[in-house]
Amino acid sequence: MTVRRIVPDIHVESEQAMGENRDFYGLLGFEEVMNQGWVMTLASPANPTAQISFLTEERTAPVVPDLSVEVEDVDAVHARLLAAGAEIVRGLRDEEWGVRRFFVRDPNGRVVNVLGHRGRAGG
Repeated sequence: MTVRRIVPDIHVESEQAMGENRDFYGLLGFEEVMNQGWVMTLASPANPTAQISFLTEERTAPVVPDLSVEVEDVDAVHARLLAAGAEIVRGLRDEEWGVRRFFVRDPNGRVVNVLGHRGRAGG
């Protein structure tokens, strides 16, 4: 299994707070690479897999995840976690913005958004 990137997901109270975080993390060298109004992702131009996301809500799932893990084959990871008895918080689904994903709860109670980009192997 290949992990492509890990992104911390930070729940913020408003779009204004997202702007404040964009400005702050911009001082650390991050640039906005995606903004859908309710979710914004910043990345390092020098290392595009170094990312951080801010969410005011989660529009397609019951909870805001604590972190996101992009994997090479999301279907295989989903099957492995199901077989292991992990708690699937939100089932496997294709999203309109080009990812296939599901949410799972880790042993610490954190919600992990496991995703793959459609068009890549298993995603």
